Amino acid sequence: MSKRVRVRFAPSPTGGLHLGGVRTVLYNYLFAKKHGGEFIVRIEDTDQSRYIPGAEEYIFDTLKWCGLEPDESVQHGGNYGPYRQSERKESYRKYAEQLVKDGHAYYAFDTPEELEKMRHDYKTEQNPSPQYDHSIRMNMRNSLTLSPEESQQLLAAGTRYVIRIKMPEHETVSFTDMIRGEVHFETSLVDDKVLLKADGMPTYHLAVVADDYLMKISHAFRGEEWLPSAPVHILLWKYLFGLENMPQWAHLPLILGPNGKLSKRDAAKYGFPVFAMNWKDPNTGELTEGFKEKGFLPEAFINYLALLGWNDGTDQEMFSKEELVERFSMERVHSAGAKFDYEKAKWFNHEWIKKSEAGSLKSEVRNLLPGKGITDISDALLGKVIGLVKDRCTLLTDFYDQSWFFFKAPETWDLDAVKSKWNEDKKNFFLAYVEKLQSLIEWNAVALENIFKELASEKNIKPGELQLPFRIMLVGGKFGPPVFSIAEALGCDETTKRINAAIKIF
Repeated sequence: MSKRVRVRFAPSPTGGLHLGGVRTVLYNYLFAKKHGGEFIVRIEDTDQSRYIPGAEEYIFDTLKWCGLEPDESVQHGGNYGPYRQSERKESYRKYAEQLVKDGHAYYAFDTPEELEKMRHDYKTEQNPSPQYDHSIRMNMRNSLTLSPEESQQLLAAGTRYVIRIKMPEHETVSFTDMIRGEVHFETSLVDDKVLLKADGMPTYHLAVVADDYLMKISHAFRGEEWLPSAPVHILLWKYLFGLENMPQWAHLPLILGPNGKLSKRDAAKYGFPVFAMNWKDPNTGELTEGFKEKGFLPEAFINYLALLGWNDGTDQEMFSKEELVERFSMERVHSAGAKFDYEKAKWFNHEWIKKSEAGSLKSEVRNLLPGKGITDISDALLGKVIGLVKDRCTLLTDFYDQSWFFFKAPETWDLDAVKSKWNEDKKNFFLAYVEKLQSLIEWNAVALENIFKELASEKNIKPGELQLPFRIMLVGGKFGPPVFSIAEALGCDETTKRINAAIKIF
């Protein structure tokens, strides 16, 4: 890299963090770490009308859960703050005024009523949504159509105005996208975007350019929905700071749902989460479930997200965060949209649960148990149980269903599975087995199985005929991990108690 890598994620605090936003964070993070650079989070809150209380905190909580915390931000500090755009308000006006002075922008004094009239008067079949552009601006009330004296009088009188970029006519604006290659735009097809709003706040177009310059951003990665804005931003770089200072850009492909673009507004219809974590809308009280609460591990979540639009050129699918940093390159990001497959996401989670050490899952699983009425579980027992059932769990929320019988005795038994083959000999076997358990020196699955088989041989009963009744005694049905491992985890007192209780029922 010719200059130090500095990348940024610039979310608006307007709601939950959508899958696409998390993937943008991930690619920024991986690129920065790969090249020994910095990853910055800058809060773009210039549109105060869309600000949602709690959304900023939610963004940082999500990044923390994902393990993608920034090097610089509102919360982490840094040398290029403030990292909240509303606190940088005064720095933008001078750039907007400089553009007006240099003839690249102009004051527009049009009222909302005049703008609405323009949309009505210039509407045609070919142009059903006319925009404020080179073909219309000379018919509007702005500093291009008014005399300098009239414009100054309006400004002195405190008349509300915005500053718009003056898009040139019949020019071609080009740049090299790291994913898409050479991209070209015809300026006559782009309207005169507002740069500074009537309340003095910048729009995204001005703020993103000014902040990227002031924060020395080297690479700017954002969703492809921003591609149509690129000519405006390129011209602003050219006019204000010189194209040689502009970051390298990459416009990331969309993440697609079952029916096209994945939208957080339509989250309920997909049947799977679109937010990383639970998001509760403070205005409506509506709760949208997130991947974390659904039972996903953050490692699995970012692993799958990384592959939605990128691969390393091999058939490998399972990547740790460290491996992703090592292998990631923007050149291998696809330009086409990637379809989100929830079943594949669950497969990743299952694989990550299987490969995780039991100890690393303890806190997550323990947090799930109080809601099921289980509160007093030792670390040793929990670790042992997780080790026995984790291979059977697709989601963390599956742990209770796969392990409840370790924490409370069954209250019903699958009697149909045992009654046809249950007899006095088998009853006597289990009574004798209980006695042997009392004197067992080493309580482990191997010892439990050995004396079980030895006693079965003495009683001339096939061990296979006894293991199913034993399992049903301990768990109530034909499920669960190896039966002697279950007995080892339960301990002597609980195992014998369950056998004796079941004998009476059988």
